This record gives sequence, C-alpha cells and structure tokens, in this order.
Amino acid sequence: MADLSSVVRGIQSGDMRALARACRLIDERDPRAFELLKQVFIHDGHAYVVGITGTPGAGKSTLVSGLIRLYREEGKRVAVLAIDPTSPYSGGAILGDRIRMQQHFTDEGVFIRSIATRGHLGGVSRSTGDVLHVLHAAKFDVVLLETVGVGQAELEVTQLADTTVVVMAPGLGDDIQAIKAGILEVADVFAVNKADRMGADATAQDLQQMLSLRRVPQGVSKMQGHTAVSTLTKGPEAEAGEWVPPILKTVAHKQEGLAELVASLAKHREFLMTTEAGRVIREQRRAAEFRAILYQALIDEVDARFADEISEKLQDVLDAKIDPYSGAEALSRSAIGDET
Repeated sequence: MADLSSVVRGIQSGDMRALARACRLIDERDPRAFELLKQVFIHDGHAYVVGITGTPGAGKSTLVSGLIRLYREEGKRVAVLAIDPTSPYSGGAILGDRIRMQQHFTDEGVFIRSIATRGHLGGVSRSTGDVLHVLHAAKFDVVLLETVGVGQAELEVTQLADTTVVVMAPGLGDDIQAIKAGILEVADVFAVNKADRMGADATAQDLQQMLSLRRVPQGVSKMQGHTAVSTLTKGPEAEAGEWVPPILKTVAHKQEGLAELVASLAKHREFLMTTEAGRVIREQRRAAEFRAILYQALIDEVDARFADEISEKLQDVLDAKIDPYSGAEALSRSAIGDET
C-alpha cells in the first residue's frame, strides 16, 4: 500500500487506482482511513449524489447503466457505488452489479465500485458515506448510489443522496407492500421501469393515487422520512414551496424515458439548491452524519479502552451473574467516570 499522502494526492487528481486504494482502506476500516478522510473532506461536495433504490428485480442496475451513458454524453464524470448484500453464512458477496455495467469499465470518466453490506442494515454499507466523501474530493460530477433493494427498513439511502429515485416495475408486488416499505415517504422521483410490460400504466396510476392519500406532518425532514416540503395535503398538486415526486415510465434496456428522468433529477437538484427547504435538508444531513461519526468514534474508543472490562462483564452476563442492562449501565458509567 502506498503511503497516505500519495493516496490523498491521487484522489485529488482523480487517479482511479488511488480511489480504489482509498475505498479499500475505508471498507476494511483501516486505522489510516480516518486520517485520510480528514485530509480529503470538502465542506460543499462537488458531486450530485443520486440514490437508486426500489424493489428487487425492478431493473435498477440496467437503469443505472443507462444513466451513466446519458451523463457521459453530457461530458460529466460519473462514479457508481453499487451496494451488494453479504451472505450471512459465507460472509461473501456476489458483486453482480459490476457485471451488468461492464460496458463502462474501459471509460476513464467512469468509476465503478461495489461495496458489500457486511451485515449492515439500511440498504447500504456502513462505509458508504465515507466513500462518498472521497468521490466528492475526486471531483466527480455525478455519483449514482444503487442500494441492495428497498424494504421496510432499507431506506438509509435518503440520508446520503441528494435525490432518491425509487424504481418499481409492474407485477413485482402489491400496493400494500409498497406502502409498508415506506417508498412514498422517501421518493423524490418515481421510475416505473419495464414500462413496455403489461400493467405499467396501472402501476403508475396506483402510485399517483397513493400519493394523493399521503399525509406527512409538516416539519418532517428527510432524516425522518421525506423532505419537509414534500407534504401533500390536498392531493398531488404542488403548493408553494413543495416538491411533488414525478412519476415517470422508463424502459431502461432500450434507453426509453431516461432523458426525461435526467431532466427530472436536474429539476429536483435545482429545487434543493435554490429553496429554503433545500438548505434545511442539507444542514440536517450534515448534522445526522456528524452524530453518526461521533457515535462510531465513541464506540471504537470504548472498545479500545475497556476491552478487558467489557470481556469481564460479558462473561458475567453469560454466566447469569448479572443482567445485561445492569452490566451495560455499569460499564457506561465507568467510561464517563461516574461511579455513583
């Protein structure tokens, strides 16, 4: 591994090998990764981060590949983070999304990285946010963040992406399951993919109807659900200062509807950058990220300083000498110097 300073310089110059090294350091939680991130951090990230999530089998990877092509035709540098689920048994990941995007591998303006979840819930990897900062530093124009697939708790992409695209396809699930998954609250744009199949119009109409019934309390942020200005109280018509998620039909493998999707993404980005609501969302995202970094740093510090005490208390719990709540309370008070 090259020394850290050379990796930092490589990132800032857009060197793909340096980017790959940095991603590896971060993903493996190398002790040097924290220092690397401090050196490359940019307060106002350059890249526009688009989260791509949705039901499994909806064609997310094919859609991402089509978006890469369109953005490259505009002369933009594109990075892709494809999150792949880790096997709970073997610990491995197939990393199959890279196979679907292999046509872009020889393009020097495209960087594709697969990241395994390593058991992290939320649809993304624990290291995803840190890798995004590296891509900001490398001055990519667009980052496409593809999740493992939306579920009832796999919505963490909304905390990382500027715009969240929810991809659906006809025949992949009922309306009630879609509501349970929370997609109405997280979507900035809907893409009904595989729209050349029977049922696409019905799927779009169902989404439109569900949007008209949506009730999100005023002041709910994207960190809690959807943007504070996406509340619909009188159907899907936008009121002043509101963003209403458009519903677009696409056929990704034929590039149909993708130009309209890119146009909708541009409109949402403009909305975020030119409104008070957009400023609030960015501040809330930074606050949430800081807390996440702080909590992880505290956990790592406690693990390092109190490894022996933790092992002793854990053994007491296993031997039924103490309940886990009392053990955790005693350790936490010891960590902060409160022995009362």
